[in-house]
Amino acid sequence: MSEAEQGDAQHPPRTRAVTYLLTQLGAHAAQRFAELISDLDLSPPDIGLLRMIATQPGRSQRSLSAELGVVPSRIVTLIDHLDRKGLVERRRGATDRRNHELHLTPKAQQLMGQVWQLGQAHEADICASLNDAEYEQLATLLNRIADQQHLKPGVHPGYRRTLLPPSDA
Repeated sequence: MSEAEQGDAQHPPRTRAVTYLLTQLGAHAAQRFAELISDLDLSPPDIGLLRMIATQPGRSQRSLSAELGVVPSRIVTLIDHLDRKGLVERRRGATDRRNHELHLTPKAQQLMGQVWQLGQAHEADICASLNDAEYEQLATLLNRIADQQHLKPGVHPGYRRTLLPPSDA
């Protein structure tokens, strides 16, 4: 057993339970990220929706609903919130006028640039103890686990819970 696993009076032993460590680090990283973006007047779910629109400009509210696994009416409420903040613009569909295409406003594009910079700094801070090869190996292994668990790339499973009204959760 290594010193880290044994621990001492000042440093309790480290666990080898990977799922616990992933949960502990995930909660820590999420809390730190929320703190980093708090001055932007955005929540992590707001940023997640903006990121999804930014990576696929012109996507419909219905496609967001399907990808996130929430009812379309909930997406309408969330997009209304981002629209009131001047971050999302709805445009009538070119081929189907009943459909609304979603686009980021210039204000949102600027904010997402700030979020990207904060995200890069956050990633560097969280992974500071890893060298480049270790970082790449960890990313590869985590992606393998995410694939095996059938997680959708770019869709945080916690968003579904945060996007649902309390009575639906």
